[in-house]
Order: sequence, then structure tokens, then C-alpha cells
Amino acid sequence: MTETMETTQPIVEMAKANDEFRKVLMTGDKMQVVLMAIPEGGDIGAETHDGHDQVLIFVEGQGTAKIGDTETGIQAGDLSFVPSGEFHNFVNTGSGMLKLYTMYAPPEHEAGTEHETKAEAETDPAEQ
Repeated sequence: MTETMETTQPIVEMAKANDEFRKVLMTGDKMQVVLMAIPEGGDIGAETHDGHDQVLIFVEGQGTAKIGDTETGIQAGDLSFVPSGEFHNFVNTGSGMLKLYTMYAPPEHEAGTEHETKAEAETDPAEQ
């Protein structure tokens, strides 16, 4: 499937309908929009993005956000901001999927990237 290039989209509905771990929607020169779905008990994966700020907006489910040394509960309607170089992870602690959309500035993934599962994302050479 190719990357969607419309400039206005129903992002909350799209995020709620998404069941893929990662699905890149839009990639510009300076920003990228990605849908994510984290299964029960799963996580995004502890990581640090050097040179990329990230904003995550949660639309369904609940979990825990760890950004730097701070850990807090998250739920639908919450936003998390991850500054460049800050260690972070997001864990689904609820029942059902934790669904969100996220923005990277500048882009983090190749345009059109899709990963059905976290395991698929971890074995993708383009993500290493």
C-alpha cells in the first residue's frame, strides 16, 4: 500500500480504525504523521530519537508513558511530547489496543512504511 498524500484527513477516525503497529500516512520535508496500534501488554519499544522531536496523541485505550525519568498514565485524549534525544517508551496497560497518531519532526521513517506488528518493525533493515 502506498502512502496517503491528501492534505486533510479524519485523523482520529483513521487512528481508531488502524490495527497496524506502524503506518506512515504523510511525509513532508520537515514532518511526518504516523498511525500506531499497540496490543494489550505491548509497548512501542524503549528508544531515543536523536535529531527528532515526537508528539503522540492517544485516541483509544490506556497505558503508561515513560519519558526520561518521568512515568505517567495515559489515555484517550492525552498528548505526550518527546524532545529530541530523550529516552522514551509507551506501554499498553489496558484491555484492547492502545491507538494513537504520532508526528515526527523531521521525519523518522521512510515514506509509505507499514509494519503489521512490532516484530516486523524490529526486523526491517530500514528501521535499524
